[in-house]
This record gives sequence, C-alpha cells and structure tokens, in this order.
Amino acid sequence: MKAIVYSKEGRKKSEVVLNPGIFASRVNDRLLELVKNAYSANLRHGTADTKTRKEVRGGGKKPWKQKGTGRARHGSIRSPIWKGGGVVFGPHPRSYYVNLPKAMRKLALISALSLKGEQKNIFLLEDVKLQTPKTKEWVEIVKALPLEGKRALCVVKDIEADFERATRNLEKLVAVRRASDLNAYDVLQREKVMIEQAAVGIIEERLLGAIGVAPEMAAPSEKKQVAKKTRPAVQPKTRKAGKVKKTKVRKMVRAAKKKAQNKKRSKKS
Repeated sequence: MKAIVYSKEGRKKSEVVLNPGIFASRVNDRLLELVKNAYSANLRHGTADTKTRKEVRGGGKKPWKQKGTGRARHGSIRSPIWKGGGVVFGPHPRSYYVNLPKAMRKLALISALSLKGEQKNIFLLEDVKLQTPKTKEWVEIVKALPLEGKRALCVVKDIEADFERATRNLEKLVAVRRASDLNAYDVLQREKVMIEQAAVGIIEERLLGAIGVAPEMAAPSEKKQVAKKTRPAVQPKTRKAGKVKKTKVRKMVRAAKKKAQNKKRSKKS
C-alpha cells in the first residue's frame, strides 16, 4: 500500500510503501465490533446509583392499620409503588471493565489501520515539530493538510510538553496520540489518520515485532507428516483352567441353600 507524505505546509513530498501486513491486511469486522464495544465499556465510570426502599429516608411507621379502613394494606410509605418510594432493579455502582487479550488488541489495531488504508484515509506527515508552542501554528498546519474538515487522528513518535500545550485545544478536531499508545478504538473514532514518518517504524515494531508478520498475510505452513503411533493389539483374556467366576460360585451357594430349606419343609410336613 502506498501513502503520500505531506510537509507541514501541505505540499506533497513523496510516496512511501507501507507494510502490507499492517496497512493492507484482511479486515475482521466482527473483531472490530467486539473491541470497540469493549473499549467503550472500559470508558464507563459505573457510578450511577439509585436508592432502594431501605435506603430512602422515612417510611418506618405503618401508614394506617391493616384492617377496617377500606383502603389497601400498606406497611411503608417508601414502598416502590408509592411516590417518593424506593427504586426496584435500579442501577448501582459496578465495574463495566472488559479484559481483552493482548493478541486480540494487536489484531484489532491491524484491522483498523487496514480499514483506513482501504478507504484511502491514511497519509504521512514529514514532521510535526512546532517553532513556537502556539495553537495558532498548529491550526495553520491542520488547515494546510487534506483533512476536508473531518475529525482526524495524528499519530506521533513522542509528545513533548510544548507540542501537547499547542494541540490540546483542538482535541475534538485532531486528536494526538503516541505511536506506543495507539489502539483500535482511537483509529475507528476518526475519519482521517495522519502518521508522523518517524512513528511508522514504532508501529511496525510494536505490531509485528512479536509475531513477525500478520497472521492474515502469513503463508500457510506445510503440514508435518507425523507417523501415527499404533497401539499394540489387545489380546483377549483367557480363563485359567479350574478357575470359576465369583458369580457362578454365588449362584451355586444359593441353590444349595434352597435345597436344604426345601428338605426341612418336607420333613415337617
């Protein structure tokens, strides 16, 4: 996959061939959906809370006696069916955290970058260093680049204090992330992705360093023919001469007892 390299003034400098294992791999839509939902869940604070009938203040006294009033029986004015009563099955503070395996996060990031590459929404930036730590200079750079007024993600090698101070006011339009902190959720949330030229190597090392190449781009490995271990034939057990099974012995004993009982009965009669 080829990507255009732009200068800070918005001029085309050159074209660079990006690693197809990252930027032109197979897009796994189901994986992207799962990872996006997991990242969204992990952003939740889980602090929503409602009061049950035992937590609402008041309601300790029975509002009226059980019988004789003609009205429905009640034991507390904080019952869920009363106005101002407790809430049934309401939310309570809990964790929405979803744990994602490292391999799944890596493959999701590869799929997200490949999706942006397929849509022709990835380009490189020659350099992002600012002469002065001013938002005005960063705005001029953003206007010169082909973003078409769409929300973008800027991936840089490192974020210095001056650069962070100059870019944080435009976070909603152009979000800035380190290459070491890049994830699939950030990529999917933005229409355009611009990557600093020095950050491409960090992304490649991070995603392909451990596994060598993307699984989708890897050549199918030859199946090793392993000789199946043959089990030795099980020989049938042979009975030894003169040996009788226990069950037969029990039957013979029972038959002998019955005969003895029958003889006793015949003698009595």
